[in-house]
Amino acid sequence: MFEIKAKDGKGRVGVLKTKHGDVKTPALMPVIHPRKQALDVGKYGADIVITNAYLIYKDHELKQKAIEEGLHRLINFDGPIMTDSGSFQLSVYGDVEITNREVIEFQELIKTDIGTSLDIPTAPFVEREKAEWDMEITLERAREAVEFKKDNNIEMLLNSVVQGSTFLDLRRECAKELSALNADLYPIGAVVPLMESYHYKDLVDVVMNSMKELSDTVPRHLMGAGHPMIFALCVAMGCDLFDSAAYILYAEDDRLLTNRGTFKLENLQEMPCSCEVCTKYTPDDLRAMPKDKRRDLIAQHNLHVSFAEIRLIRQAIYDGNLMELVEERCRAHPALLEAQRQLGNYTGDLEKYEPRSKKSAFFYTGPESLCRPEVLRHMQKLRQMPKKRDLVILPPTRKPYSKFISGKLGEFYIYGSEQDLDLDDSDFMVLDIPFGLIPLEIDEIYPLSQNDAPKTRDVDSIEFIEDFINEFVEYYDQVLIHSRIIKDLEIGLYNKCTSSDEIRYKKDDVKKIKAIADYQFGVGAGDVLFTGNINIEKSKKTGKIRHIYDGKVLIVNMRASDSYLILSKEGAKRLHNGIPYPKNRVVVNKDAEPFALDGKSVFCKFVVECDEDIRSKDEVLIVNEEDKLLAYGKALLGACEIEQFETGQAIKTRKGMKQ
Repeated sequence: MFEIKAKDGKGRVGVLKTKHGDVKTPALMPVIHPRKQALDVGKYGADIVITNAYLIYKDHELKQKAIEEGLHRLINFDGPIMTDSGSFQLSVYGDVEITNREVIEFQELIKTDIGTSLDIPTAPFVEREKAEWDMEITLERAREAVEFKKDNNIEMLLNSVVQGSTFLDLRRECAKELSALNADLYPIGAVVPLMESYHYKDLVDVVMNSMKELSDTVPRHLMGAGHPMIFALCVAMGCDLFDSAAYILYAEDDRLLTNRGTFKLENLQEMPCSCEVCTKYTPDDLRAMPKDKRRDLIAQHNLHVSFAEIRLIRQAIYDGNLMELVEERCRAHPALLEAQRQLGNYTGDLEKYEPRSKKSAFFYTGPESLCRPEVLRHMQKLRQMPKKRDLVILPPTRKPYSKFISGKLGEFYIYGSEQDLDLDDSDFMVLDIPFGLIPLEIDEIYPLSQNDAPKTRDVDSIEFIEDFINEFVEYYDQVLIHSRIIKDLEIGLYNKCTSSDEIRYKKDDVKKIKAIADYQFGVGAGDVLFTGNINIEKSKKTGKIRHIYDGKVLIVNMRASDSYLILSKEGAKRLHNGIPYPKNRVVVNKDAEPFALDGKSVFCKFVVECDEDIRSKDEVLIVNEEDKLLAYGKALLGACEIEQFETGQAIKTRKGMKQ
């Protein structure tokens, strides 16, 4: 019913399957009024639309036509249609003349593709007692709808809406209860007032707390979100579907949507984009038109801009730079920038979904980039890495740093107990933005070399560097900090200066590959993998490490694009024998054992459990429930997704141990 095709963090490109066709997500569903003449929204990119079943039910003529001819004929749309149940009218008027069961029956009767139970939308910032009461009714009706669908063999897909107002614990509770029902889609409701009042920071809290308990296996729909300037942020939080009548409502008011905000026609001297409307007409042309014609043209522009933004977001997911697009979009308004910064409080949640490696480099666009999952992940890894007695901190050079650092290193300031520097018992690290301290042995691993940032530091990045230094000096007996760093940062924590004639960085390829293995697979992996007669083969063209052998037996390859180690059969055996269960492992059931041994890929439904630290693009070991090594390969999803999905591929197997 729903399958992920590409992912970047919590953002994903997926396919939602319905009776009237597949929908590529993220997707925008334009609202179609069942009575009013609508634009041909399919012409502008709509694969799916949404309309109101309750309005049809209340209108005798529309009701009869929908029953006799079907909903798709009624609104003249051949693709998938979602229907709302009257919840909006309930929130506005306080009551509707239909029961929950009746509205489910009616939506099935008129052949909607995705129906909705009659939830209770609770406005933001209400009294807790009301939010709890409304949520309980919403849950009761969701349970009734799911049971009714099951008992009557209804094919229609079913929405179960997350409510709870702005009480974050209620949002989590509601989402958890709904997830247990195994509905088909999970909308997050009653957020329109937050968006209308520019409470985007609160929107982030509501969405992220709902997401904590919602299944990753189904689409999540942010109800009423229709302005293109918030799409990227919401996709990054895990939203797959959006619906809104904004395209036509704003057009009624002579307002033009853009991904940077909204323009009033009365203030325009130039048209804001390059769509057909904006290239054919001037603001004066539109102002001189009759109201209906002007409205339809502005609505066309609004649809063009909205669908263009959705396509751009999907491409950003494919390219792996969704968060850069989010950071760019959130600078369009202070309230959005505040929301982006609030999202930084949920970096730990986002990191679980972040692929280990990407096709695109990491671009630092501002202080918010320091809160990205890649930075948090590196800090966590760095804390876990084994430490030597002394630390030498160097200023950045060209990347990769280890290639351009050699010879006499300059003058240093000393922190800690003064003693003779032992080069064999010293860690050499470069201090740079956005990843703070970068050990020279691992500096080629993605994204530690595959990133770029302005040379001129902003205040936040300088504070970040200082905090990083202050934390890591505590791990060492003695720290030498290059004088250029002290000068650039203008900090006075270090007061001793020493000559560095004898301080040289000595490159050691064996130390390098062991450090990479520890960073990639966990502490101890380097010693486990690289024992025996280690033979390192390098590229004649680039000088980079390509293959690592024990004598003539291949242990690992090193991928040129990101310097991660790719296991061979021998490498998989060594890692399995030396690293304890369940690290780096995906456990499959007995049905999958023979296929894994033959080198067939592993599908999610056959996975019993897996190491919780596995992320998309990781090298993994495939084992049975007795921890027998069956195969090895590359994870296509993170651990949390693998454990939830019942469909789709989890591991692209490289080779089975039978082969």
